[in-house]
Amino acid sequence: MIINSFSLLNGYNTFTIIFVQIFYMDSLSIFFTVAIIIFLFGSFYYLYSEYRKRKKTNIMINEYSTIQLRLQAYERLTLFVDRIALPNLISRVNEPGASVREMQVLLTQNTKQEFEHNITQQIYVSADAWTAVKNLKDQNILIVNQLANLLPPQATGIDLCKVILEFLMNDPKGTLPQVVSEVLSFEAKKLL
Repeated sequence: MIINSFSLLNGYNTFTIIFVQIFYMDSLSIFFTVAIIIFLFGSFYYLYSEYRKRKKTNIMINEYSTIQLRLQAYERLTLFVDRIALPNLISRVNEPGASVREMQVLLTQNTKQEFEHNITQQIYVSADAWTAVKNLKDQNILIVNQLANLLPPQATGIDLCKVILEFLMNDPKGTLPQVVSEVLSFEAKKLL
């Protein structure tokens, strides 16, 4: 019996050792599992926060790019307004020896070409600013056509230019380019 009890005791110790080893491995496995979960959660949180930072940075870059495009559009339209202001247009396209009809065509075509060259800028500016620019173009063409039709057919282009300049000095619509420039400037300043 002594041998049997030793074997029984020895069996008990073996069982205890195996149980302790299993329990120990389970605790170790649980520890590693918890450590992996904490690591994965921390990694996910870090990556997610980096994603949000980059997304926010990209949005800011896109907004900056959009603002730059809009400011360039206002700048181009301001230049356009200056170029089609009738006094500036007359000094730029004045051709000595041109008839009244030739000068009328030169002034209206040049205005239309300038407008067509800048038509895509309407994408970047406010509706009010674009309407002001369009109205200026239409008003200039109307003034040139009406005053050209008042002159006799044998009049010269210089006669038309003089009549236009006199009209602008005496008419409040002559300040329309200045008003449109102020609208564009005001709109551009709102972006800054």
